[in-house]
Amino acid sequence: MVKVTNLANGKSTTCRVNDRGPYIDGRIIDLSPHTFSHLAPLEEGVIRVVIQW
Repeated sequence: MVKVTNLANGKSTTCRVNDRGPYIDGRIIDLSPHTFSHLAPLEEGVIRVVIQW
């Protein structure tokens, strides 16, 4: 379980890590649409976050 916080608006959520992705340089976590929607509108696509475990 990790806590993910959106740096732009301070919203955070807790989620379970299921696999080892993402495999794109510069990205640290790939969230499900449901989890992402707790942090920002889905239309934003990619956001800056901090992760705590």
